[in-house]
Amino acid sequence: MEPSDDVAVPGQPMVLDCRVEGTPPVQITWRKNGVELPESTHSTLLANGSLMIRHFRLQRGGSPSDEGDYECVAQNRFGLVVSRKARIQAATMSDFHVHPQAAVGEEGGVARFQCQIHGLPKPLITWEKNRVPIDTDNERYTLLPKGVLQITGLRAEDSGIFHCVASNIASIRISHGARLTVSGSGSGAYKEPAILVGPENLTLTVHQTAVLECVATGNPRPIVSWSRLDGRPIGVEGIQVLGTGNLIISDVTVQHSGVYVCAANRPGTRVRRTAQGRLVVQAPAEFVQHPQSISRPAGTTAMFTCQAQGEPPPHVTWLKNGQVLGPGGHVRLKNNNSTLTISGIGPEDEAIYQCVAENSAGSSQASARLTVLWAEGLPGPPRNVRAVSVSSTEVRVSWSEPLANTREIIGYVLHIRKAADPPELEYQEAVSKSTFQHLVSDLEPSTAYSFYIKAYTPRGASSASVPTLASTLGEAPAPPPLSVRVLGSSSLQLLWEPWPRLAQHEGGFKLFYRPASKTAFTGPILLPGTVSSYNLSQLDPTAVYEVKLLAYNQHGDGNATVRFVSLRGASERTALSPPCDCRKDETTNQTSTTGIVIGIHIGVTCIIFCVLFLLFGQRGRVLLCKDVENQLSPPQGPRSQRDPGILALNGVRWGERGQLGRNEKRVDMKELEQLFPPAGAAGQPDPRPTDGFLLFWLSAPTSAGMNVLGAVGQWPQPPYPTEPECTPTSSPLDGHPLSLPTLLSRVEKEKKKKKALPCSRWERKCLPQGSLALRAVLSLDLPPHPSCPHPPASPTEGRPPRGTLGAYRNINGLGGEKM
Repeated sequence: MEPSDDVAVPGQPMVLDCRVEGTPPVQITWRKNGVELPESTHSTLLANGSLMIRHFRLQRGGSPSDEGDYECVAQNRFGLVVSRKARIQAATMSDFHVHPQAAVGEEGGVARFQCQIHGLPKPLITWEKNRVPIDTDNERYTLLPKGVLQITGLRAEDSGIFHCVASNIASIRISHGARLTVSGSGSGAYKEPAILVGPENLTLTVHQTAVLECVATGNPRPIVSWSRLDGRPIGVEGIQVLGTGNLIISDVTVQHSGVYVCAANRPGTRVRRTAQGRLVVQAPAEFVQHPQSISRPAGTTAMFTCQAQGEPPPHVTWLKNGQVLGPGGHVRLKNNNSTLTISGIGPEDEAIYQCVAENSAGSSQASARLTVLWAEGLPGPPRNVRAVSVSSTEVRVSWSEPLANTREIIGYVLHIRKAADPPELEYQEAVSKSTFQHLVSDLEPSTAYSFYIKAYTPRGASSASVPTLASTLGEAPAPPPLSVRVLGSSSLQLLWEPWPRLAQHEGGFKLFYRPASKTAFTGPILLPGTVSSYNLSQLDPTAVYEVKLLAYNQHGDGNATVRFVSLRGASERTALSPPCDCRKDETTNQTSTTGIVIGIHIGVTCIIFCVLFLLFGQRGRVLLCKDVENQLSPPQGPRSQRDPGILALNGVRWGERGQLGRNEKRVDMKELEQLFPPAGAAGQPDPRPTDGFLLFWLSAPTSAGMNVLGAVGQWPQPPYPTEPECTPTSSPLDGHPLSLPTLLSRVEKEKKKKKALPCSRWERKCLPQGSLALRAVLSLDLPPHPSCPHPPASPTEGRPPRGTLGAYRNINGLGGEKM
């Protein structure tokens, strides 16, 4: 028998029942509000385990109160169990907070009085007329439990003074008097039906009684009816109508919850008035599935299932020998705590486990026992567990085998979790029995981790080793996202996301900037991690600026994000930020993301930039070498005498075929030759620019493997090599005046067909004399067209040639285009 909720009378004794069955000896103790209650002269433990409080106390001044939640605790050699919580409250009675009010009515009409008072237990309400209890057998008098008196069919003798009387075990209270005056009969004129008092919203517990009030007036007297708003029938069992229209529902259940509608109808017509109230019925938690006692071998998994229902839905918690059991280590809680799983059980897990279901209407508990069957010959825990950081994402864990019973070990299981995480986030990795170390990878930098290990045999698992902690090494921050806005002809605004955590690691941001034509940066400008913007002013309106932002911490500087932006135009815009840089170190990744880079002919470059930006948006990335007049030396000697093989293109120089320098990229010389026009006609000045050399490549990868490349070339000072005679070859593009956008649109359609395209990569192309050529070569990773010749010997030898489409655009003098 478990203790139950009760109300005690201050100064009087009370007893809380608790009777336990189990293997003796059984020890009984009590807890109050979760704390063990010591035995004293004020409270005594009876022989049957019940608790007697000799004089129930209320808190007055500094004296303690006996009110609270009480639990009975029983323990024997198998474990410990705790009873449900029993709430004990003192009986009280407040003053009336609503007194009855004087009323006037006509003969044959309706009068209503109401009083309200709070008390524990709930006060019993009765009524007096002229200090005499009213006749409850009079069918014209209706008393409702909530303190309402209704008088129907008023008569002259009903006049008088009415009092409300409230009583419980704590006290008796009498309200102020209210006079009822009954006048002569009305004129008998027609009156619309009206509802004087409608049903209130109620919240009850199952098995209580619901009283839904409805008082209606009118002439002729209206007919009162009830219905549910959801259309479901109210039913007849436990349902009655009290007085002229009050609905009484005895022994309510959860199914009675809903919205109830009171309707007052004029007889013989469709005229009606309605009022509604909501009834909510709560049910205390009760079990539909109890946990069952089980026995399991050591090292295996034990599972308890406990399902409870109630309204509102109950919350389930678990106790182990009377103590709250949370998830962690080898303990898992699933399915809203209804399933308790204990993996790799050991002697320490043998206990009594309780499932406690609780909601606002009450609580319930059920218990089960876990017995661990300990097999002979199980190994002890692994010894000398050590964890050493290897990198920012790796930790090496090593250990020694157990001292005894190692012959049957079939493997080890390493348990891993972040030290700051709850135990339920732990995960495991299996390790071979012959391995006594394990590299744990994919960890987070600068993070502490906890490790322990178990040895497994066919009979079960060993107990866990002593946990050990290790922290991964730190690393420099990642490149911060950076966007640039042009505020005016001489100012820029730099925007990025703040990183407040940098301040916790002695870090922040470093900002550098310079004109693209200069070699030295201005900076670093040191900014805290909470800053998210910075303005640059007094800049050169004609210059292109390179801006570099990086984050740093105690581990050093992270990779930088680089943006290039032109101040020409002075209209607010965001700098293009494709994800690559012609100076990128492909092996060490020293530079992160770059924007556009402007070369020596700014007018040509701006046009190229606009065309490429509109064509490709964010689909591609721009790789452009800037200031190449000072950085790249042109190839020497006649092109007809050069090896049409491989040149090295980088941000410093042209290299001959052979060993590539830092940041270099391999380029097909045969393709490069096609980028440039032939020399001028005999006896005429050469029309080609002679003040530098500019080259860029554009790539736009897609799901089909498309890669668009573009280039602009200017050759060095005369003399120019003699150009061999060039004979045009047929091509599917010959004779078609396609612009670059049209060409790309056509190729996009061809790409969707997923078929082989004509190959022009290795064909000789002739350009109009005296032109500065822009060539776009578009390649798809598709089967080559049968007509595509094999490429010359190059690093691509052995790979199937890819079909390409080529187009030449005349941009000499920024003139019109010609295909």
